[in-house]
Amino acid sequence: MSIVGAGTGSGDGGRSSGGLKRVVGAPLLLAFVVGNIVGAGIYVAPGTVAGEIGGGIWLAFLVAFFVAILTAFSYSELVSKFPSAGGAALFVNRAYGVPIFSFFVAFAVMASGLSSASGISRTFGGQYLQTFITLPEVLVAVVFILVLALINYVGIQLSAQLNAVLTILSLVGLLTVVVVGIAAVFAGQADFSRPFTFEIPDGSSFGLALLGAAVLSFYALIGFEDSANIAEEARDANLIYPKALFGGLLAAGGLYIVVCFVASLVVPTERLVGSTGPLLEVIEVGPIPVPPSLFAVAALVGITNTALINLIIASRVVYGMGREGVLPSFFGRSSSRGTPTAAILFTTLLALGLSLTGTFAALASTTVLLILIVFAIVNVSVLVLRRSLVNHPHFTTPSFIPVLGAITCVILVSQQEAGTWIRAAVVILIGFALYGLNIYLKRRAGENVNASQPGRRVR
Repeated sequence: MSIVGAGTGSGDGGRSSGGLKRVVGAPLLLAFVVGNIVGAGIYVAPGTVAGEIGGGIWLAFLVAFFVAILTAFSYSELVSKFPSAGGAALFVNRAYGVPIFSFFVAFAVMASGLSSASGISRTFGGQYLQTFITLPEVLVAVVFILVLALINYVGIQLSAQLNAVLTILSLVGLLTVVVVGIAAVFAGQADFSRPFTFEIPDGSSFGLALLGAAVLSFYALIGFEDSANIAEEARDANLIYPKALFGGLLAAGGLYIVVCFVASLVVPTERLVGSTGPLLEVIEVGPIPVPPSLFAVAALVGITNTALINLIIASRVVYGMGREGVLPSFFGRSSSRGTPTAAILFTTLLALGLSLTGTFAALASTTVLLILIVFAIVNVSVLVLRRSLVNHPHFTTPSFIPVLGAITCVILVSQQEAGTWIRAAVVILIGFALYGLNIYLKRRAGENVNASQPGRRVR
């Protein structure tokens, strides 16, 4: 990798080209990356992953981490090269200039967030909540989404403040798992053969089982790409963004792998498999008397935080596309509170519908399918945009890395089941239907039907 710069383009001065003040430094950007990754995935995915690969859940997370790192190289180059552009849709628009293709990418990113929130809603009523009360899973999912939609409607300031608090509590919960697990090891409760015992489902091979487990593990690492959206507000984004992105991904991914390895060491695999509260199992078998109810709160906090972020971002994407004429204009309107009411209502209804279509594993797979398709396109876009030169230093990755990144994304995508493809296709078709409706309404009103480019995801 190298830092290069030549040609023409805008620099990275005190304000971005859009007029936003660059006030975010490296520490805050690093925290942003970590906060966007850490959440529900690690609290619920290990149990599902154990069902695919046995005690080797850490290896599945390691493979997923490798795929994420490859794509992080591409984001590092694109963001540091175009620090006033945020999000995959704008990178794709710069590369190809095809409005409907850019729209597809923007809507796919939005839909992946909604699918994620819907999957999380199905886990909220699981083992962590059952520490306090047992309620029907579907009822909990519906109420969970509606409560988060209300928080979203109240306003971004409350949502952002709540997000910061929930992120800290989530990290505390994960560190507690590591401490309890290490204590269990020293207490002689560990089985060091278990993390290296791979249990392959009948009719599968080790390679296919590992890839399937890696797909589910990848769900826990999604979120790092959101940091591209605040490039306009980062000081010297072309220099600090790559360090913050790799630092945050290494910190979160490293913590995830340690947590999974510790869980496999101290908890029998058959107890982890299918558990909706896999990390609670570590707390319960460990020698340190951590109240299960206290840890369950931290887990529920992490789950809530991820879903809230996803719903906020999804509604703002729809709002932005409504404002820019990509979707019908009513999506771009805000209430007297300054919140995008129509966009929130639409994304909430879509999330509710998705939550009724499958389990956490099915919805997590849909999330991963959509985001991997986007990542594959972004990896290719890096190479296409090599012809666009700028006049400030920026991160450049060796060409083989985006190629490898695109290939690995396609390999993981190929492991998805038919039901996952159908669910993802239906959601995308809803987006294209709205896109077509917008063109029809513009023609009726005599307006220009050349839709604006999809805007970036905003918080």
